[in-house]
Amino acid sequence: MSIERVAITPAAADVVERLKKENGELVFNQSGGCCDGTAPMCYAKSDFYVPSRNVKLGEVCGVEFFIDKDQFEYFRHSHITIDVKEEKGAFGNSFSLEIDLGYQFITVSRIFTDEEYNQLSPEEKK
Repeated sequence: MSIERVAITPAAADVVERLKKENGELVFNQSGGCCDGTAPMCYAKSDFYVPSRNVKLGEVCGVEFFIDKDQFEYFRHSHITIDVKEEKGAFGNSFSLEIDLGYQFITVSRIFTDEEYNQLSPEEKK
């Protein structure tokens, strides 16, 4: 049995559904830094090539969520929730699609509960 590694708040799900209507299939990617910082970025699936080193954490709203391999090592024992905040001043400061709507996706993380941790395979616990 596998555990859920990524979830989404209702507010963020509403923004994702708006973006799907406007852009079709989407993909989330959380890089290890650089110009994107470590925020979850949302792209039209046809416009973004997921690096082969990235790890798929799961799906939210039917959208695949990938994270940089090095970031995954940091978050290996964490559950991530995608949320959204109004960010009117960030217009043009990101490549992520929600910026044009006046929002920014953010992650909220927490360490797995003992019950969740015990569901991990021995390989996942390393």
